Amino acid sequence: MNRRNFITAASVAGAGLVIGVPTVACSSGGQLAKPAILGGTKAFTGTWPGWPVIDQVDETELVNVLKSKSWCRLGGKTATRFEEEFKKLTGATNALGVSSGTSALYTMLGAVGTGPGDEVIIPPYTFVATYNVVVLNYALPIFVDSDIETFQMDANKIEAAITGQTKVIMPVHIGGSPFDIDKVLEVAGKHKIPVLEDACQAHLAEWKGKMVGNWGLAGGFSFQASKNLNSGEGGVILTNDEQFAKNCYIFHNQGQGGKATSFSTGFGTRGTNMRITEFQAGVLLAQMTRVVEQTKRRTENANYLTKLLNDIPGIMPAKLYKGVTRSAYHLYMFRYDKTKFAGLDLSKFLEAMHAEGIPCSLGYGKMNKDAYVTDLAKNPHYLKIYGEKTMKEWLERNQCPENDKLVDQAVWMYQTMLLGSKTDMEQIAEAIRKIQKNATAISKA
Repeated sequence: MNRRNFITAASVAGAGLVIGVPTVACSSGGQLAKPAILGGTKAFTGTWPGWPVIDQVDETELVNVLKSKSWCRLGGKTATRFEEEFKKLTGATNALGVSSGTSALYTMLGAVGTGPGDEVIIPPYTFVATYNVVVLNYALPIFVDSDIETFQMDANKIEAAITGQTKVIMPVHIGGSPFDIDKVLEVAGKHKIPVLEDACQAHLAEWKGKMVGNWGLAGGFSFQASKNLNSGEGGVILTNDEQFAKNCYIFHNQGQGGKATSFSTGFGTRGTNMRITEFQAGVLLAQMTRVVEQTKRRTENANYLTKLLNDIPGIMPAKLYKGVTRSAYHLYMFRYDKTKFAGLDLSKFLEAMHAEGIPCSLGYGKMNKDAYVTDLAKNPHYLKIYGEKTMKEWLERNQCPENDKLVDQAVWMYQTMLLGSKTDMEQIAEAIRKIQKNATAISKA
């Protein structure tokens, strides 16, 4: 199951993470029983928490917006309420609600003046939106290889990727875990290049006690249906730079700086509509009443699961940098070494995990090698801007050998699984131990 199918299943299931995962009984009695894929009893005996969580608070907020008849943020009050509450939650001085996480990234790049001839440094291990917003500005996306142990961009390799055309460094807090913020800021400061944090997966994650999104020039978050804070679609930009906050507002509101509909043109030379709706803001206000407690639960379960999995040879949970004081755990990520499982292929391991009632995903692919990305070298607009020689060199620059290794080993479990119980975490570990003990038989099945 690939990442998009996995997340789609998670978003649609409602009453459970993946459609068709039933409540089952475990008969292991503390012993490592026969794996379910070989006819044994499933390790997982419960039901995974549904998503999203809703109650009367959500209904009240939506009905209030409906009855107000002010459904656009221009003239409405709910988006402003949300922005004020999100500032309090994150400690930022400015928050701007937008229509999606992609809109947040696109607005930030627009506000900083990214355009043709510029280069933007990004990781290869990320959702394609990080790449898309660069290309929409006709800038060159420059991939910096992954740190295989953390799944993050390797901050030690950023400096080598910087040129005179580097406009922005845009690392991603993948899986909700902060990248090496200190190192990134050190390199960026040395070269006087702004850092825009792609924090789309990292709600409430912290570096040295301060929430992500507060460290660079700005940070963008997503509220898409799979995210830890969810309004179906939606996003927000955090920044502690007053002028940049104004620039983002102007860009996201058709180049206009006002709070109401205007028939005039705007400021600068370009803008678009990336405004959040009052309905999205209302849902977010309700969802925020639970996000702190949910984050605490994910952290407790993730820490316990990591302790369990660290005792299983061949299972390597993603490490956190020393500066991380809290991961959002939008994803629980680990690497799988098949040599410790009698050569059992990763695809067969995932099949065996699903049979145990433990849904897993392969995660991201090798974006820098995908035709969707490499075909940019043949794009007529890019050839017109950069020329054939530069685009050929761009392909050669974007090799990421460590990321290639990571993709071949990576396994994901989704954030709602971490809203379960301690017993659920123990059953995940039990499933893996069963599979490891019977790996040879499973590979022959």
